[in-house]
Amino acid sequence: MRKLMAFNSVTLDGYFTDQNGDMSWAHAQADPEWNAFTAENAKSGGELLFGRVTYDLMASFWPTPNAANAFPEVAEGMNQARKVVFSRKMDKASWNNTRVVKGDLINEVGKLKEEPGEGLVLMGSGTIISQIALANLIDEYQMIVNPIALGKGRTMFDGIQDKLKLALTSTRTFKNGNVLLCYKPKE
Repeated sequence: MRKLMAFNSVTLDGYFTDQNGDMSWAHAQADPEWNAFTAENAKSGGELLFGRVTYDLMASFWPTPNAANAFPEVAEGMNQARKVVFSRKMDKASWNNTRVVKGDLINEVGKLKEEPGEGLVLMGSGTIISQIALANLIDEYQMIVNPIALGKGRTMFDGIQDKLKLALTSTRTFKNGNVLLCYKPKE
Protein backbone atom coordinates (compact mmCIF):
# COMPACT_ATOMS: atom_id res chain seq x y z
CA MET A 1 0.00 0.00 0.00
CA ARG A 2 1.30 3.43 -0.93
CA LYS A 3 1.85 5.94 1.84
CA LEU A 4 0.11 9.31 1.73
CA MET A 5 1.94 12.35 3.04
CA ALA A 6 0.36 15.79 3.48
CA PHE A 7 2.89 18.59 2.92
CA ASN A 8 2.15 22.23 3.66
CA SER A 9 3.77 25.46 4.70
CA VAL A 10 2.09 27.14 7.65
CA THR A 11 2.60 30.39 9.53
CA LEU A 12 3.43 30.74 13.20
CA ASP A 13 -0.25 31.43 13.83
CA GLY A 14 -1.28 28.25 11.99
CA TYR A 15 -2.49 29.46 8.59
CA PHE A 16 -1.59 27.86 5.27
CA THR A 17 -3.11 30.68 3.20
CA ASP A 18 -3.89 34.26 4.04
CA GLN A 19 -7.50 35.48 4.08
CA ASN A 20 -7.36 35.97 0.28
CA GLY A 21 -5.99 32.50 -0.46
CA ASP A 22 -2.44 33.75 -1.12
CA MET A 23 0.54 31.75 0.05
CA SER A 24 3.39 33.64 -1.63
CA TRP A 25 4.75 34.33 1.87
CA ALA A 26 5.82 30.65 1.97
CA HIS A 27 8.48 31.28 -0.70
CA ALA A 28 9.92 34.52 0.68
CA GLN A 29 12.49 32.89 2.99
CA ALA A 30 14.90 31.38 0.44
CA ASP A 31 18.56 30.63 1.19
CA PRO A 32 20.99 28.02 -0.20
CA GLU A 33 20.12 25.40 2.44
CA TRP A 34 16.37 25.88 1.91
CA ASN A 35 16.76 25.85 -1.88
CA ALA A 36 18.67 22.55 -1.68
CA PHE A 37 15.92 21.04 0.51
CA THR A 38 13.13 22.05 -1.87
CA ALA A 39 15.08 20.84 -4.92
CA GLU A 40 15.69 17.46 -3.25
CA ASN A 41 12.00 17.17 -2.32
CA ALA A 42 11.02 17.83 -5.93
CA LYS A 43 13.23 14.93 -7.07
CA SER A 44 11.92 12.48 -4.47
CA GLY A 45 9.23 11.08 -6.75
CA GLY A 46 5.71 10.08 -5.93
CA GLU A 47 2.38 11.19 -7.29
CA LEU A 48 1.17 14.66 -6.36
CA LEU A 49 -2.43 15.18 -5.19
CA PHE A 50 -4.26 18.51 -5.26
CA GLY A 51 -7.68 19.96 -4.74
CA ARG A 52 -8.83 22.10 -7.64
CA VAL A 53 -7.94 25.45 -6.06
CA THR A 54 -4.39 24.36 -5.23
CA TYR A 55 -4.09 22.69 -8.63
CA ASP A 56 -5.08 25.92 -10.40
CA LEU A 57 -2.48 27.84 -8.38
CA MET A 58 0.28 25.29 -9.08
CA ALA A 59 -0.63 24.84 -12.76
CA SER A 60 -0.54 28.60 -13.29
CA PHE A 61 3.05 28.83 -12.03
CA TRP A 62 5.18 25.68 -12.38
CA PRO A 63 4.93 25.22 -16.18
CA THR A 64 5.98 28.86 -16.79
CA PRO A 65 9.38 30.25 -17.81
CA ASN A 66 9.39 32.26 -14.54
CA ALA A 67 9.27 29.04 -12.51
CA ALA A 68 11.94 27.41 -14.66
CA ASN A 69 14.24 30.41 -14.19
CA ALA A 70 13.60 30.98 -10.48
CA PHE A 71 13.39 27.33 -9.32
CA PRO A 72 14.72 25.12 -12.14
CA GLU A 73 15.00 21.83 -10.24
CA VAL A 74 11.68 22.22 -8.45
CA ALA A 75 9.90 23.25 -11.66
CA GLU A 76 11.30 20.22 -13.48
CA GLY A 77 10.18 17.88 -10.68
CA MET A 78 6.71 19.41 -10.46
CA ASN A 79 6.19 19.33 -14.22
CA GLN A 80 7.40 15.75 -14.68
CA ALA A 81 5.55 14.29 -11.69
CA ARG A 82 2.31 12.38 -12.09
CA LYS A 83 -0.51 14.45 -10.67
CA VAL A 84 -4.13 13.99 -9.56
CA VAL A 85 -6.60 16.83 -9.14
CA PHE A 86 -9.80 16.17 -7.18
CA SER A 87 -12.65 18.21 -8.63
CA ARG A 88 -16.38 17.83 -9.08
CA LYS A 89 -16.50 20.48 -11.82
CA MET A 90 -13.27 20.13 -13.81
CA ASP A 91 -13.45 17.80 -16.80
CA LYS A 92 -9.94 18.08 -18.19
CA ALA A 93 -6.61 19.14 -16.70
CA SER A 94 -4.22 21.23 -18.78
CA TRP A 95 -1.01 20.56 -16.83
CA ASN A 96 0.90 17.60 -18.23
CA ASN A 97 0.76 14.22 -16.45
CA THR A 98 -2.46 15.19 -14.62
CA ARG A 99 -5.65 13.18 -14.30
CA VAL A 100 -8.93 14.46 -12.89
CA VAL A 101 -10.72 12.39 -10.24
CA LYS A 102 -14.39 13.19 -9.58
CA GLY A 103 -15.69 10.38 -7.35
CA ASP A 104 -16.20 10.20 -3.61
CA LEU A 105 -13.01 11.67 -2.10
CA ILE A 106 -12.54 9.10 0.69
CA ASN A 107 -13.06 6.14 -1.66
CA GLU A 108 -10.89 7.64 -4.40
CA VAL A 109 -7.98 8.35 -2.05
CA GLY A 110 -8.29 4.81 -0.70
CA LYS A 111 -8.10 3.46 -4.28
CA LEU A 112 -5.02 5.59 -5.02
CA LYS A 113 -3.29 4.20 -1.94
CA GLU A 114 -3.97 0.66 -3.20
CA GLU A 115 -2.39 1.30 -6.61
CA PRO A 116 1.22 0.18 -7.14
CA GLY A 117 3.93 2.80 -7.27
CA GLU A 118 5.71 5.40 -5.24
CA GLY A 119 4.09 7.35 -2.42
CA LEU A 120 1.45 10.04 -2.67
CA VAL A 121 2.01 13.66 -1.66
CA LEU A 122 -0.97 15.91 -0.96
CA MET A 123 0.06 19.55 -1.28
CA GLY A 124 -1.99 22.49 -0.10
CA SER A 125 -5.62 21.48 -0.40
CA GLY A 126 -6.79 22.18 3.13
CA THR A 127 -10.35 21.20 2.29
CA ILE A 128 -9.16 17.74 1.24
CA ILE A 129 -6.88 17.33 4.26
CA SER A 130 -9.74 18.10 6.60
CA GLN A 131 -11.92 15.50 4.88
CA ILE A 132 -9.45 12.62 4.73
CA ALA A 133 -7.51 13.16 7.96
CA LEU A 134 -10.22 11.73 10.19
CA ALA A 135 -10.66 8.79 7.79
CA ASN A 136 -7.08 7.81 8.76
CA LEU A 137 -5.87 8.01 5.16
CA ILE A 138 -2.90 10.32 5.83
CA ASP A 139 0.20 8.43 6.96
CA GLU A 140 2.45 11.43 7.58
CA TYR A 141 2.10 15.18 7.96
CA GLN A 142 5.04 17.40 7.03
CA MET A 143 4.62 21.03 7.92
CA ILE A 144 7.06 23.81 7.22
CA VAL A 145 6.50 26.48 9.87
CA ASN A 146 7.44 29.87 8.42
CA PRO A 147 8.55 32.70 10.73
CA ILE A 148 5.62 34.95 9.87
CA ALA A 149 2.23 35.65 11.45
CA LEU A 150 -0.72 36.65 9.26
CA GLY A 151 -3.44 37.32 11.81
CA LYS A 152 -6.12 35.90 9.52
CA GLY A 153 -6.35 33.11 6.99
CA ARG A 154 -7.23 29.42 6.60
CA THR A 155 -5.81 26.50 8.48
CA MET A 156 -5.16 23.23 6.71
CA PHE A 157 -7.48 21.56 9.21
CA ASP A 158 -10.55 23.78 8.68
CA GLY A 159 -13.69 21.72 9.18
CA ILE A 160 -12.28 18.95 11.35
CA GLN A 161 -14.94 18.05 13.88
CA ASP A 162 -12.96 15.66 16.09
CA LYS A 163 -9.51 15.90 17.63
CA LEU A 164 -6.70 14.70 15.41
CA LYS A 165 -3.92 13.38 17.63
CA LEU A 166 -0.45 13.30 16.09
CA ALA A 167 2.96 12.11 17.26
CA LEU A 168 6.10 14.09 16.38
CA THR A 169 8.57 11.93 14.41
CA SER A 170 11.27 14.44 13.42
CA THR A 171 12.20 18.09 13.10
CA ARG A 172 14.67 20.14 11.10
CA THR A 173 15.55 23.80 11.49
CA PHE A 174 16.72 25.86 8.52
CA LYS A 175 18.95 28.95 8.60
CA ASN A 176 16.16 31.06 7.09
CA GLY A 177 14.00 30.43 10.18
CA ASN A 178 11.74 27.78 8.65
CA VAL A 179 11.19 24.65 10.72
CA LEU A 180 10.14 21.26 9.30
CA LEU A 181 7.86 19.32 11.65
CA CYS A 182 6.99 15.72 10.77
CA TYR A 183 4.08 13.93 12.43
CA LYS A 184 2.29 10.62 12.09
CA PRO A 185 -1.19 9.81 13.39
CA LYS A 186 -1.14 8.69 17.01
CA GLU A 187 -2.34 5.11 17.38
